[in-house]
Amino acid sequence: MTPSPAARSRTSNKSVRSRRQENLILTAERLFAEHGLDGVALRQISAAAGNGNNSAVHYHFGSKESLVQAIFEYRLPALNERRQELLDERDPDDLRGWVECFILPIMELAERRDSHYVTFVVQLRASSLKYPFDRMPKPFVSFTNHFFDQFRAQLPQLPEPLRSARIGHALTSCLHASADRERGRARKAPRLPFLVHSRDLVDGLVGFLDAPVSNEALTALEAAEIPTLRRHPIP
Repeated sequence: MTPSPAARSRTSNKSVRSRRQENLILTAERLFAEHGLDGVALRQISAAAGNGNNSAVHYHFGSKESLVQAIFEYRLPALNERRQELLDERDPDDLRGWVECFILPIMELAERRDSHYVTFVVQLRASSLKYPFDRMPKPFVSFTNHFFDQFRAQLPQLPEPLRSARIGHALTSCLHASADRERGRARKAPRLPFLVHSRDLVDGLVGFLDAPVSNEALTALEAAEIPTLRRHPIP
């Protein structure tokens, strides 16, 4: 059945809106990465995206917080699809396998010329904006939490809260290393070949995660009052 002119018009308008939103999302990701989230106004994003209407971001997304969430929702499907591909290929049963399946897609994304995602995430974690993880669609949250649960299961020798803290430190290190490489790509700075970089980084993170806890650290833990730590998972 041939679509009616009205239906074709609605489909065309939806496609135009989708392209405009994608352009705004990618422009926002780049500007946030370059200048920080607190240093970029919504109207600057609209102007940089080539919109004559400086309120285009507000019209499509409503607020900076919603725009940040839209960036994650734009990037995470492909990231998680790649993670699932690696899981299917490797069927990991050790710590290194799970670490590789989670962080390799992040490192690969940092190599792409059309991406500023990793630096954007680093800037978000340093900004005054509330981290949006709790507002993300449930499938994204569940997928990330699954990896964290697997990391913890591979490190039964580490007591809590040291285990969760160490996992957070390791993934944050990956994020910053990948952001440095992403910025270096933009500057055309000399970099290690990707295969060398990625395998070396995984080696370092796995060694850090699996390192034994010293008696000094255990003694300090026993004497400390431990607050409830707020996790900021890396999507």
